[in-house]
Amino acid sequence: MRIVITGAGIVSSLGNGKEDTLTHLLHEQSGIAAPEILPTAHKEHPVGEVKKTNGELKSMLGIEENAVLSRTSLLGIMAAREALAEASIEDVSQLAFINGTTVGGMDHTEQCWSSKEQHADTIVALHTAGSSTDHIAQYIGSFAYKTTISTACSSALNSVITACNMIRTGQCTQALVGGAESLSLFHFNGFRSLQILSTDVCRPFSENRQGLNLGEGAAYLVVETEESATARHAPILAYIAGYGNACDAFHQTASSENGEGAYLAMQQALQMANLAPKDIHYINAHGTGTPNNDASESVAMQRLFGTNLPPFSSTKSFTGHATSAAGSIELVISLLALQHGFVPANLNWQEPMENSLVPVLHTMRKPLSHVLCNSFGFGGNDSSLILGKEPHTLSSETIHQPIRVLADVVTGEDADYKQYMSPLQARRLSPVLRRLVVSAYRALEQAQKENVDAVITGTDLGCICYSVALLNQLTEEGEDALKPTLFMQSTHNTPSSLISIMLHNNGYNCTYSHGEASYEDALRDAQTQLQLGLIRSALVLGFEEIDETWQAQETAAGQQHQALARATVITK
Repeated sequence: MRIVITGAGIVSSLGNGKEDTLTHLLHEQSGIAAPEILPTAHKEHPVGEVKKTNGELKSMLGIEENAVLSRTSLLGIMAAREALAEASIEDVSQLAFINGTTVGGMDHTEQCWSSKEQHADTIVALHTAGSSTDHIAQYIGSFAYKTTISTACSSALNSVITACNMIRTGQCTQALVGGAESLSLFHFNGFRSLQILSTDVCRPFSENRQGLNLGEGAAYLVVETEESATARHAPILAYIAGYGNACDAFHQTASSENGEGAYLAMQQALQMANLAPKDIHYINAHGTGTPNNDASESVAMQRLFGTNLPPFSSTKSFTGHATSAAGSIELVISLLALQHGFVPANLNWQEPMENSLVPVLHTMRKPLSHVLCNSFGFGGNDSSLILGKEPHTLSSETIHQPIRVLADVVTGEDADYKQYMSPLQARRLSPVLRRLVVSAYRALEQAQKENVDAVITGTDLGCICYSVALLNQLTEEGEDALKPTLFMQSTHNTPSSLISIMLHNNGYNCTYSHGEASYEDALRDAQTQLQLGLIRSALVLGFEEIDETWQAQETAAGQQHQALARATVITK
């Protein structure tokens, strides 16, 4: 089976659409500047901001001024429309929509939080990651299937991988994939609390790099079978040649010194594509500009490519780090590079790191056949994808064996977690995360397995206790009060990475966050991986935690979640 790209759309600090993006890339013009739209007092930190207010975005999209939409959704609608238009698709009823995001409607939540009793309905309706997907779909059309992936900064690239696996197993023939993320005070100050934001423009892979510049935006691609594209007479822009996903299993926010997760993800992509390192002509690196990431990614690239390391650069020096949308934004940039025969510059570089690796410093014109795009997220969720100019065939053979449930454990509030973690570990976790650890270990014990090939999680609200604590601090104490531990634990994929770190599990890792369907979507992914023979076993987690403040919001809005900690082990 051949999977192709027939449409792409993008909006970022470089402008609206592929044409603006290409022009700025070729002329080495960055979109990073002081914040104008984000209402922060910390103007000393440059950002890659879309220089349009929400009102201006609505006007551009033809959406009524009084419509209540998050900025994430508005950016997503804009990029999705461009992708579908290029693919000549008006009716999306046969498409799957796989969206990647983390903070969802956080910008709206922040605006309403101080008077939350008056805004309970819209906070609950817009806050979650899945709500952004639903609102984008509301203005695009009725998709055959939709879900949301929330693996922090690798979310958007993981959405592409998920869709490709669904296409290979016959679950769909076409999909709209990518991600959207907007700047918010929550995100901005969360990264500030980790002390990894630069007060200067970011300098990826430079010895004197200070940190990252946050960005925002959205990018989507239409992927489909070659047969589908040919039948529609749709131009083929590129082929999906291979991809990989692995967990670094090292730390919630830091990468390992040897870059194990990044190495494994790139290695898997090469193996699936049946390519040698010398066949890759450009690497669009994750390259955040932080001391830790760039050192770790450099080691991973050296381990895999050795003396065949191709030209590489980080285009975050143009756009800033658009977090959950970064993977699809950079995949569209990689597509432009492949189509137009150039390697984007790595802006602002000044001096080589200790390993002497030097990125591409100025736009390089050269024909490209294969481009590798890296996207790495908190918790060591690392993904890589290869685009090819020529046809590539991906296996669509499925394993027709019954899928067995070896264990299914739901743990109550009185769980004894002491046999599974130290008191220090336990103190750092919320009650539901402690229960989830117990569920995971008990499920593995019942299944008589020490480890599995994949850890996949489903959750709607994510780690809501940590998010509420941060929102309360922002509201009551201002931007300088945020605690890094709370931010580190607030991402939806915290449980998947936590369990993987505890198990030293470098396997496939993903988190779904789409309302009540979240756990079922995680289970579907595990079953798809088993069908393709990519894994032999999986630990599927489901969790929801209840915070008194959030529960009050839900009650006022006529909704309610129930606390849950579930672990299921499945195999062929």
